[in-house]
Amino acid sequence: MTMQQRPETVDLFIIGGGINGCGIARDAVGRGLSVTLAEQGDLAQATSSASTKLFHGGLRYLEYFEFRLVREALDERETLLVAMPHISWPMRFVLPYHPDMRFEGETPTGKLMARLMPWMKGRRPAWLIRLGLFMYDTLGGRKILPATRTLDLKTDPAGAPLQKRFAHAYEYSDCWIEDAKLVSLNARDAAQRGANIHTRTRVISAARAGDLWQITTQDAQGQTSHTARALVNAGGPWVEDIIRNVARINSSEGVRLVRGSHIVTRKLYDHDRCYFFQGSDGRIIFAIPYEQDFTLIGTTDKDHQSAPGDAHCTDEERDYLLDFASQYFAKPVTRDDVVWTYSGVRPLYNDGASSATAATRDYVLSLDQNGAPLLNVFGGKITTHRRLAESALAKLAPFFPNAKPAWTARVALPGGDFPHTDVAKLTANLAQNYPFLTPAWAARLIRAYGSEAAILLGQASQTSDLGQDFGATLTEAEVRWLITHEFAVEPADIIWRRTKLGLRLNDSQIAQLSGFMSAMLSQRAISPAAE
Repeated sequence: MTMQQRPETVDLFIIGGGINGCGIARDAVGRGLSVTLAEQGDLAQATSSASTKLFHGGLRYLEYFEFRLVREALDERETLLVAMPHISWPMRFVLPYHPDMRFEGETPTGKLMARLMPWMKGRRPAWLIRLGLFMYDTLGGRKILPATRTLDLKTDPAGAPLQKRFAHAYEYSDCWIEDAKLVSLNARDAAQRGANIHTRTRVISAARAGDLWQITTQDAQGQTSHTARALVNAGGPWVEDIIRNVARINSSEGVRLVRGSHIVTRKLYDHDRCYFFQGSDGRIIFAIPYEQDFTLIGTTDKDHQSAPGDAHCTDEERDYLLDFASQYFAKPVTRDDVVWTYSGVRPLYNDGASSATAATRDYVLSLDQNGAPLLNVFGGKITTHRRLAESALAKLAPFFPNAKPAWTARVALPGGDFPHTDVAKLTANLAQNYPFLTPAWAARLIRAYGSEAAILLGQASQTSDLGQDFGATLTEAEVRWLITHEFAVEPADIIWRRTKLGLRLNDSQIAQLSGFMSAMLSQRAISPAAE
């Protein structure tokens, strides 16, 4: 096997194409640094596509006194909403209250309340929940999202799907995010600014050579050697493996792998609000309207002992989520309601917490300066990915004194260059200009491509102008766009990450898509992400 040599030395070589890696790549290249990123699979193939799909402050983290983390995340909600109004939008969350709500395990707040109000026996008083929501409203300098309000579930439509024992609720704001799409758009923006993004490319070794890193990658064409002034390890669940087995560095730092599983059911209710449920064990789950015709329920928190790539929703976790939701919904949610499950592994910094739930969700950036710099990225939340990238570049700043300052706040991602209040207007204009689109199809395209939806559709005047129809509104024109602009290579990249049309396509349609993509790529009719 021949070894190819990349002649240029780049400033940063980034391992990992999840949200942290792609966010750092975008930030760094925008500061004038040269960047190469290698991802062993598809962008967002692991943890970054398996979230609960929320930009949120983490209401429950207040109980752990994680005030800095919550404040940063709350502030970022609106910063990100403005930059990506096509793939992120406000949502209202309904938190039903009942007197038996309890603290989760031995949280700092639970311990404090046990000393101050022992007669409560671990139950959450209503005033404490309202205080927490007041802090949630004010910590992050909220300007766009509406504040918390109290609901009468006997009269409000949000009470209709719930058991009659729930009489009151609190309603607060957070935001939805298309998580995998967020990653591919960060990667695309980085590539447009000059970064080299390599998917299906595994880093097999990285070693210091004087003041540089010598990195070897493996892809379908063979091995390639790269040199870089600094190495960023954003490997997510594989971050510890990269330290020990790729860079071959002894380190006491590591990750705690925590599995979060979700189920997707048929649509359980008709309104567009989400539910925040707390169980008898103190844990919380969300029930969220999903892809127009479904409901997303999650997540679990289980220590994950096997390989990160082996994560799946177990029968036990599925039944746990079904039982949990059924404690609230008037009609029990059963296995027959489940149409899909997914699971991801969160690479939390191993802080020695007593349980998976108590482990910190804050990120840790560890800089190894024993020679050419190595920055290891531990943990993090999708909501704070942009702040994490800024912090990473701040850590590396001494090695790149000519780098430009931070720039990403409120700068639109591709397709997001329109006011966050104009989604309905943009959708209506698209439907008017392309009358063959159904309302649901037009809405889906705007939510995926924003202002670029019209560019994707081009001069089409009827559905047949968009080429082969794969079903569920997925056409050849969209497939070509995703291959050309968003690094898609295999059907799963499109139907489970860039979109969720896998929920609607049958095996025959997926097979047709697979054949089309294979033929196109084998003929090199389109080079992925070659803009």
